[in-house]
Amino acid sequence: MKKKIALIFGITGQDGAYLAKFLLKKNYIVHGIKRRSSSLNTARVDDIYIDPHQKSNFYMHYGDLSDSLSVLKNIKDIRPDEIYNLGAQSHVGVSFDVPEYTANVDALGTLRILDAVKSLGFEDKVKFYQAGTSEMFGSSKPPQNEKTIFCPRSPYAAAKLYAHWITVNYRESYGIYACNGILFNHESPIRGETFVTKKIVSGLCNIVRKKSKKLYLGNLYAKRDWGHAKDYVVAMWKMLQMKKPSDYVIATGKQYSVKYFVNLVANELKIKIIWKGKGLKEKGYWNNKEIISIDSKYFRPTEVESLLGDAKKARKILGWKPIHNINLLVKDMVSAELKKINGK
Repeated sequence: MKKKIALIFGITGQDGAYLAKFLLKKNYIVHGIKRRSSSLNTARVDDIYIDPHQKSNFYMHYGDLSDSLSVLKNIKDIRPDEIYNLGAQSHVGVSFDVPEYTANVDALGTLRILDAVKSLGFEDKVKFYQAGTSEMFGSSKPPQNEKTIFCPRSPYAAAKLYAHWITVNYRESYGIYACNGILFNHESPIRGETFVTKKIVSGLCNIVRKKSKKLYLGNLYAKRDWGHAKDYVVAMWKMLQMKKPSDYVIATGKQYSVKYFVNLVANELKIKIIWKGKGLKEKGYWNNKEIISIDSKYFRPTEVESLLGDAKKARKILGWKPIHNINLLVKDMVSAELKKINGK
């Protein structure tokens, strides 16, 4: 039986790494696209990379979602059965600093992939997955599902919303099998260092191990629906195994504040944080020492206060449900961080 070929844009990110490993276990041939930079950014996939001179089911290629020629060439040469677009400038806060770059990669990058599929005449050959985000809902009232009105509150969310609708447009206009996964926040031990969950885990672990003294955070009362990236990449794959393409919200259906997440991490580390003050003057103390402070620079120009996903459609049609709850997620992240700090 011929092996399926998958092409992953964003292979070096959290989701790309987990998805590649999942697909390899499914006996896929996996090709990943990475950007050229002066420093290597392949740590998340180094354990599955094999020298290209040896026989392998995993290959990496240079490319960039801002370069239509490289997108077209890679799709033409690889001739994938499935394309997963996980590539993006994915940090919400950073998107306010680099809005044009965010739009170019996150919005137009998706268009470049879809139009390459159409231009190459691969409409009937390729199945396409677009990584959406709960940030597209923005200020819409929770819980949010596939019928909830989008109300983006950042350049990142606005760019992703364009990507969402252009995916729908190419599906309906050209018959491309194209799905949008509207994924709520999903974390893991290999989450990027600047994302709040990873920042909290890393910060508190380093404080407990006496490698740092203080953790600075922004909005403690923003509420999110947090899952594990390992569970969410399974949902991506399931979307492309259906007879007909559709769009799905992927979420746990449970919501917690940033402050609650901090307390969960502290509990896992067996420390007790005492909170004092309000607003920007709220602080967290451990052993009578101030270890958490609020810094206004970590607040967004427009905040998204509450995201809570309703994934009934995914549960019913895809048969998907998360394996990890927030306690297992925190345990996994803290355990990995402590091993990293201890040099194991």
